[in-house]
This record gives sequence, C-alpha cells and structure tokens, in this order.
Amino acid sequence: MSIYAIVKTGGKQYRVAEGDTLQVEKLEVKSGDEVKLDEVLFAKGDGKSLAGRPHVLGASVTAQVIRQLRAPKLIVFKMRQKKVYKKTQGHRQWLTELRIKQISLP
Repeated sequence: MSIYAIVKTGGKQYRVAEGDTLQVEKLEVKSGDEVKLDEVLFAKGDGKSLAGRPHVLGASVTAQVIRQLRAPKLIVFKMRQKKVYKKTQGHRQWLTELRIKQISLP
C-alpha cells in the first residue's frame, strides 16, 4: 500500500508520495540540503487516513533539494482600447525542485 500526503508550501497544496519530484515556490536553501515540511494537511497510509484541523499533528515530510531553477517566461501584455497605452512585461518565477525522501506519520 502506498503512503501519500497533502502538504502546503508557498501558499499552494501538493499531493506527494515517497520518491516523487516536484517544483515548489522558492525556498531559501542550498542544493543537496534536506527540508522538513511540517504543514501536512492530509495523510493516508498503513490502512488509515489522517485529516488535519488544520494540520496533522506529528506528521512531516522530509525532502531533499535537487536544484534552484526558474520557470518559463510569462508575457504580460496590457492595452487600453482607443487610448495610446500599451505595456509589455515579462516574468520568470524562481522555483525549488524537491525529491520526497520520507513521509512520517504519527
């Protein structure tokens, strides 16, 4: 039976299992470091489901930082009709790539 958890980081929620790789909002850590995600909202494994209110007490997810990277460029274009107004702007979000090592349940 597979163990999985739903964690919250960077204002977003992610479903993770051991061995998964995911990209999250930038975390201030170096490549190769380990990160402990304590905001576990839901966990399922070992024949039981744990729902948090708002977090599951005693549950955590350990991940290893693979690299820091930037997302593809997004083009933001603003224009007002019948006015002489056009503005083009680009944005690239910083991301941290994580590999999930362990899910600890209480």
